[in-house]
Amino acid sequence: MHIAFDADDTLWHNEPLFDLTQERVAELLADWVPAAELGEKLNSTERRNLRLFGYGAKGFTLALVETALEVTGAKVPGRVIQQILDAGKALIEHPVELLPGVRETIDRLAAEHPLLLITKGDLFHQESKIARSGLADRFAEIEIVSEKDEETYRRVLRRHEIDAERFVMVGNSVKSDILPVLAIGGNAVHVPYESTWELDKIDHRGAEEEGFFEAETMFEVPRVLDEIAALGWESA
Repeated sequence: MHIAFDADDTLWHNEPLFDLTQERVAELLADWVPAAELGEKLNSTERRNLRLFGYGAKGFTLALVETALEVTGAKVPGRVIQQILDAGKALIEHPVELLPGVRETIDRLAAEHPLLLITKGDLFHQESKIARSGLADRFAEIEIVSEKDEETYRRVLRRHEIDAERFVMVGNSVKSDILPVLAIGGNAVHVPYESTWELDKIDHRGAEEEGFFEAETMFEVPRVLDEIAALGWESA
């Protein structure tokens, strides 16, 4: 059994930091637009820009600047743009805070399996967070990808010569960590997080099928993996 983990909001906190940054920017732009309307326009900008800038803090910061220009009719003062850029830099430099149970679980599993880390986002920022997490050496392989869809998982599994039916992905995002893996015949363990990025929300009522498992917290992941192993697969 080959085990892979997602990073953001699975191993460490991520989404709340973006939410706090958005709240700071909403305060800066309060004279031009209500916070709720700003959020809607920001989501639209991010969705439109994904194909150009991809995921992560840098694309998010650019979307904040573009949205600020839009809602103010390009009249936003330079000092406010600078404050938005500073907020984006603070987001990128924010300390990595592991979720409860992560270090113990990863340490235990790494002693028994060659773990993979599969995360999407800006290469430089993701590399920095992985290094600062203190977990990098627990993973036999680390994959930073631009998207987490079926073809990406197929490509990763081919590169590491892993059969999909003996592959387990552990993550918080139903859209990125669960559904694509199930679609290629793999197995997935959903570990829910307290909040979900608006563009990552998806109706996952159909996800509860063969290969789908759930763990309430990271502490429960080893038990769920034992259940999967008990189905008859040998450890790898």
